[in-house]
Amino acid sequence: SHGGVNNWSSAFLPAAYQGTPLGTSSTPADKVSIPFISGATTRTSQRKVIDFIQELNQEKINEAGHDPALEGRIESFELAFRMQAAAPELQDISQESEKTLSMYGLDRPETRNFGRLCLMARRFAECGVRFIQVSHSYKWDQHGGLKNDHAKNAFEVDQPIAALLADLDRRGLLDDTLVLWGGEFGRTPAGQGRDGRDHHPHAFSMWMAGAGVKGGMVHGLTDDYGYYGVEDKTHFHDLHATILHLLGLDHKRLTYRHAGRDFRLTDVHGEVVRKILA
Repeated sequence: SHGGVNNWSSAFLPAAYQGTPLGTSSTPADKVSIPFISGATTRTSQRKVIDFIQELNQEKINEAGHDPALEGRIESFELAFRMQAAAPELQDISQESEKTLSMYGLDRPETRNFGRLCLMARRFAECGVRFIQVSHSYKWDQHGGLKNDHAKNAFEVDQPIAALLADLDRRGLLDDTLVLWGGEFGRTPAGQGRDGRDHHPHAFSMWMAGAGVKGGMVHGLTDDYGYYGVEDKTHFHDLHATILHLLGLDHKRLTYRHAGRDFRLTDVHGEVVRKILA
């Protein structure tokens, strides 16, 4: 992943709920591993090291009192230790059929890395992992060379993501799995520099598939130039409200405490986009 811990932090939830990253942005998909755990030592040695660290952490909590961040760190070490038994099996794709590997693009160098990530996402979903994030690359930020670079990006991701949707569907997993594809902004309709486009937060697209959403439809419309939304405009607050609704959570009823007051999950904003619900 790119962007550091903020990409999988727990935000307003207790630190124990932060995500567990596998690998880094520079690590090939077939080399990823769980952080904090060294494969060069035995499980017994690892257990002793973690127990020692946890003892020091607990002493700190006993002295300083309740510390959600430190308590979350303690739980993350325990989770990493437990995951090392299950994760290697989930990451082992040797039992997948040649047809499946080819469907995800693992037989082509251009699609092999992202294809493996998408295949692992399916395997994690199959084993009950509740939230999974797959990152492709930071190289979508084309301030120059957009035509060639975006074509390269699209070639790397189109087949694997289509395979993931088809694979989830044929295994009956898409009925209760919500897939969201997107980024934090789009690109300007007007050019920038040498075949580039600037950041454009005013009108851009995301897509959703799977649990609870209609397929084969487009929601919203921009002006003729793609500068601004003109019909059925959807804000990020609306997107968040809709995702929470599909997860069975009411964004208007749940709150969290921050800076001395209660905040709604979408603050004072956001409406569920009911037109896209199945």
